[in-house]
Amino acid sequence: MGEEAPVWAPFEKRLQASRIALLSSAGLYLKASQPSFDLVREQDNPEWGDPSWRSIPAGTAASEIAVAHLHINDEDILSDPEIALPAHLLDQLAAEGVIGSATADHLSVMGYQDRSLQAWREQTLPELVAKLRDQQADGLILAPV
Repeated sequence: MGEEAPVWAPFEKRLQASRIALLSSAGLYLKASQPSFDLVREQDNPEWGDPSWRSIPAGTAASEIAVAHLHINDEDILSDPEIALPAHLLDQLAAEGVIGSATADHLSVMGYQDRSLQAWREQTLPELVAKLRDQQADGLILAPV
């Protein structure tokens, strides 16, 4: 399933007419309304990474975002979430006509995962794809940390 060779799919739509989503691997979540990623289980089992995901509305203020990730320094991201989720930059690209638009919601996961990726294959990936299809996203930009 794409592990033997790179997976390639041509981007057939013009970028200027495309709706683009962001995917951050920083473990971002909305501190007032979403649960944190499971850091306790990861601390108890360092080979495990929380396979869940969070939806982050595009207009979310920096003060509403929290970070749950054991493998990064969250202070920089909390001072400027654009480092991990460049939503304002994406909006600027839409305003300039470089892209058609940004999706209403962006996605966040914890980038550190179990080596087998079984939970990702069976649950996380299908859910992410469904969310992107619901938003009619034409493309996805990975913002790794």
